[in-house]
Parts: sequence; structure tokens; C-alpha cells
Amino acid sequence: MDLAPSQLAALVAIADHGTFEAAARALHVTPSAISQRIRALESQVGRVVVQRTTPCRPTAEGEVLLRLARQTHLLHDEVRDALAHGHASVVDVPVAVNADSLATWFRGTLAEVAGWGDVALRLHVEDQAFSADLLRSGGVLAAVTSEPVAVQGCSVEHLGRLRYVPAATPEVADRWRRGRGPDWAAMPMVVFNEKDGLQHDLLAARGIAEPPVVHRVPTSADFLEAVRLGLGWGMIPVPQLDDRLVPLGSRLHVDVPLHWQRWRLDSPVLDRLTDAVRRAAGASLRRA
Repeated sequence: MDLAPSQLAALVAIADHGTFEAAARALHVTPSAISQRIRALESQVGRVVVQRTTPCRPTAEGEVLLRLARQTHLLHDEVRDALAHGHASVVDVPVAVNADSLATWFRGTLAEVAGWGDVALRLHVEDQAFSADLLRSGGVLAAVTSEPVAVQGCSVEHLGRLRYVPAATPEVADRWRRGRGPDWAAMPMVVFNEKDGLQHDLLAARGIAEPPVVHRVPTSADFLEAVRLGLGWGMIPVPQLDDRLVPLGSRLHVDVPLHWQRWRLDSPVLDRLTDAVRRAAGASLRRA
């Protein structure tokens, strides 16, 4: 099977931008050219590779090709730069990271990448329990994930643990106090989104059902601010705690193990990014 680079590039552009028209703009060609390339690719493999929905999505067969396309694109860029004799171009690197890591320890990685000049991160914000799915689908080349088992074709290493504690404002803690501890069954709760199980897991471990009022605030900064404003209690990463919040119980915490998974490619860019992630994690995450 001889897959044309232009066809694979069209598939990547559609996956990244969602429509044939947006993919055409990204590649500076016409939508008709994108359509022709995808039809030719589908004819070559004998399968539909793109769902013509809004937005467009790769099929299961398309995801296999998308993984190949991203890996090939990265390696081609690195080879081109190695032959450019000082005229290096920018290499795009799609990476999945959970919102709380991005708001805390992963910023050390961003600070390093800021000084490189030849790498453009394309960050996908996804819950750590689901970010490995982006590796499987070909959406990213590397991911911060809670999954310790390597995705097929990837390597995995343990980064450390991000500790969360249940916290609220002093006013909320006092208002919903029952005896020596919080009234968990009645106190309003804040969750990040429908995938966020940290608060529910803590309640379930104590045999308590979901309280009547549950607020959903789906960005890390706004989640923190909502808890600081007294909307309810939430599981807060320890690096984000300050004197505006009080922990709800001196021994209550949840440690979320984080891992770095990346495609097993002989890629200097991925190697360099992995080193930066390793240093940032080592400076902030709990090892035990």
C-alpha cells in the first residue's frame, strides 16, 4: 500500500479543524482538493476513513491512518530541519494534558518550551482518565494520563502523584458543619464536568450519596474561583490551596497517579519534550 503524503496531510487537517473547508484553508488548497485526496485515500484502503458529520471525525480505520500520519509528519519535519542547515521550521506536537496539571505543575514544561522556538505545542485538555484515548485515536503524540498500562505503540513512565484535598471557604465550612465535621450529604458540591469523579469518589468512600446541589464548572481556573466564592466544596490540587480556603478534614485527600505516555518514535523533539515534562513533574509532584 503506497499512501500519498498529501492524502495523509488532508486527513490530519480534517481531524484538527473539523471540516473539509477548514482543512483546505489550513493547507492552502481548495475544498475540492481535500475531498479528492480523501476519496483517493479511501479508494486506496478500501474503507471510509472520515465520517462526514459536523464536525468531521475519523472512522476507526481513519484513526489507524491518523496515527501513522501524525508520526510520519513529525519525523518528516525533523528530517527536513536536520537538512536545513540552520533554517529550521516549527514542528507541531499535539499533546493531551488534564486541566489541573495544566494549571499547576505542567506550567514548568510550558516555561521550557517557551525558550525553544522550533516547537509549537497543540494542547488538548482532557481528563487524565480519558487522555489515553487520544493516543489510541491518533489525536496526540503524547499525553499526561492516569493509565499505567502503555497504549499499543507507546512507552509509559510514572511521573508522580497530584494530591487533592476537599476544601471550601471558611464560611461554607462553618455553615454546613455537623458536629466535628462537614455535613457531606447536604453541603453544595462543585464538580469540573461529567467525567470528574473525584468528589463523588470521596463521598462514596464515606457511604454518602450525591448532595442535592451539585454545580458544574468546566475550567480549572473557574472551578477554583467558584469554590473560593463559596459556591460549594470541591477537590482542590494542593498547589492551588491558599488562605481563602480551608481543608475539610485534616486527613482527607486523594492522590491521583499521573503517567507520561508517548509514541515510541526515534524523535529528538519528543525526547526533548519528555525530558521537560520529567523535570517539571519532579519539581512538583509527590513521588510516594
